[in-house]
Amino acid sequence: MLNLNSPDDNSNRNSLQDPVSLNVGGEIYNTTLDTLTRCRDSMLGAMFTGQIPVLRDNRGNIFIDRDGKVFRYILNFLRSSSLDLPDSFSELALLRREADFFQIHPLLEEICRYEASVPLSLRGGPLGAMIIVNVESVRVLHFNLRHGPENYELCTCPVRAFTVDIFCTWRAFLALLCERFTYRTSQGLTSPHPCSQNRLKLEWVPKPDELPQDQYDKQHYQGLTVCNLEVTNGFVEELLKVSLAEGFKVDVITPDPAEILNCTSLRLVKG
Repeated sequence: MLNLNSPDDNSNRNSLQDPVSLNVGGEIYNTTLDTLTRCRDSMLGAMFTGQIPVLRDNRGNIFIDRDGKVFRYILNFLRSSSLDLPDSFSELALLRREADFFQIHPLLEEICRYEASVPLSLRGGPLGAMIIVNVESVRVLHFNLRHGPENYELCTCPVRAFTVDIFCTWRAFLALLCERFTYRTSQGLTSPHPCSQNRLKLEWVPKPDELPQDQYDKQHYQGLTVCNLEVTNGFVEELLKVSLAEGFKVDVITPDPAEILNCTSLRLVKG
């Protein structure tokens, strides 16, 4: 059983010397006072400059009641001022929580930069995360074409009005899709937004060449672009590019598995 000695301000302050042995949630670390006080305005800086009393376990290690798994990365950052994480690192959320607890602001800033620089698949996305996609389209539009005063012609134009309903158990992936795809409207470009924490609905109509622009705008249609290129019949292809790059694998294709780009329903699972 862990036996913690009562803190004593004077004895703690006088007994802190190199090397410092830490017991962080059962993990033992050896480090230096210089490393621990690198960020003086952090909780660690306060602890090891005598502003906050410390506890010791029955072996004389200074005890910190926090998760010890990611504390090594905190020490490495304090020692080197750089965030060096392995490619397979999957505890970024835990590391951010611990950095926030210890109030190490330079580390929190570095974590934000790290998150922005790596794909979602390297940030510890949950295995087994699922995407379910349903695609619908309507094909015919009737409209009046005006040739002059009181001179109208009833015209028929083939259009494809797409509705895509995406359900995903990994919320961060929906955010990625909202960054990747953009609506093109008569007022300019705008980003889609999830309609709930796990659901994104996209609705767009590619403009046919034979449909006048004023008629297209009158119907309040909007296009969908990816990387500033218009999405016509290639939405599923673009979705597959993003999802496969993030570690998803195709699980179910409806109606014909051999025609994945023309599917009406698709399920992907993160492996």
